[in-house]
Amino acid sequence: MDTFQALIARQDDDRITASVETLEESDLPPGEVTVRVLYSSVNFKDALALTPNGGVVRDYPIVPGIDLTGEVVASDSGEFKPGDLVLAHGYQIGTGHHGGYAEYARLPADQVVALGALTPREGAAIGTAGFTAAMSVQALADRGITPQDGPIVVTGATGGVGSVSVDLLAAAGYHVVASTGKADRADELRALGAADVIGRLPADPAAKPRPLGKAQWAGAVDCVGGATLADVLSTLQYGGAVAASGLTGGAALNTTVMPFILRGAALLGIDSVLMPIGPRRALWEQLGGPLKPRHLDDVTHEVDVKDVVGVLDEVRAGRYAGRAVVKVAGGF
Repeated sequence: MDTFQALIARQDDDRITASVETLEESDLPPGEVTVRVLYSSVNFKDALALTPNGGVVRDYPIVPGIDLTGEVVASDSGEFKPGDLVLAHGYQIGTGHHGGYAEYARLPADQVVALGALTPREGAAIGTAGFTAAMSVQALADRGITPQDGPIVVTGATGGVGSVSVDLLAAAGYHVVASTGKADRADELRALGAADVIGRLPADPAAKPRPLGKAQWAGAVDCVGGATLADVLSTLQYGGAVAASGLTGGAALNTTVMPFILRGAALLGIDSVLMPIGPRRALWEQLGGPLKPRHLDDVTHEVDVKDVVGVLDEVRAGRYAGRAVVKVAGGF
């Protein structure tokens, strides 16, 4: 590896541009494990990396791609050896140092996870979104919410986190209500296991937010934030909980203490970025086994890395559904 291809994002005043460029090995960041990247994926954070004032990238230029899977080609760590299939996501990958949209990546060993039973494509298809979904479902279960307690609503259900959450919750026996603004995706959501499909929450965006609404949900996986999260909090059943991981609907949360002090509601923050490597590896092992999403191929689409900018534009605009796997090896 003297040189390799990469998608580079550069800042030009108030514009962010991205194009394929040739890099040298010396351009790779420090780390013990060098990986030939096979696949990456598309996440909302990747779209923000190409958005002026997106707030996720420290310094440009950078190779985006917060997920990657591939084959170890060099290692100074006793944990990994050349030929091992691995994945990595979170930390500063694709935001603070070069990420997965390049033929090679170099990482600290304590940010790398063995793929185990998963193929590189499956690992990328699950990626940060699927991992976040698994964290969300586990958080509700750890809170003590069972399928017998009532329906679980998933907001932003056609997105990466939402669609995998529907799949995992249904597989665990929960009555899943999928909330989406994409009415034409209702049949797909039912195929993933949703018992009911409803529109966006709140049902009336112009209505004044209520401190408490009619109790409906035993729990929720919220991928939207903003007014949607406020509405879900106000309509939780007694003792209900929301696992919140998204902000596509806005970062502000206009709510009151009423759901918390009158219904014992819980707001569970889900962050996959800085999750320690020990529990991270343990959860990935589960995702390669009993927690493996049943309908991964049904929600996955493949795109060459050279064409990923168009997909990122669709994600930013809220028009993309499912998971986009980015083909890196052979995709330039």
